[in-house]
Amino acid sequence: TVAPVDITTMDRDLMRQEVAWRGKEKPGSIVVNVPERRLYLVQGGGRALRYGVGVGRAEGMNFHGSAVIGRKEKWPRWTPTSNMMAAMPRYRPYAGGVSGGPDNPLGPRALYLYRDGRDTFFRLHGTTEPETIGQAVSSGCIRLFNQDIIDLYNRVPIGTRVTVVQR
Repeated sequence: TVAPVDITTMDRDLMRQEVAWRGKEKPGSIVVNVPERRLYLVQGGGRALRYGVGVGRAEGMNFHGSAVIGRKEKWPRWTPTSNMMAAMPRYRPYAGGVSGGPDNPLGPRALYLYRDGRDTFFRLHGTTEPETIGQAVSSGCIRLFNQDIIDLYNRVPIGTRVTVVQR
């Protein structure tokens, strides 16, 4: 069970909604627009599902370019990277990892971004901090409301193309 987000306290523009789409990406692909702090799941007929996201706190921390979803996990295990632990020593006690569950920072689902068959260590995932959606706060991964990552997880297969733009 995933606790619901109290939408009365959230910016309505961050809620999942269908919007017009004018990009050249094919239906079924994902586009993350970092400056907008929005993720788009491209649909047919010039439409997309738009999700609010939290992104990396500094431009250099954000993934950019293209990748594919190489793996999907329900209740994923989280292990901070060595870069995360160096930048934020509070993560060092978690070097051995944190099992999946409601207190795990990745939330209930994670989509793992791969490039050239290799894990990039960037993820699309849920969050235990829904108030961070729409902000630049993460260590580089793309955070979604837990309900939204579950929705996206259910809609996209492994192999889905993901493009992250910094424009």
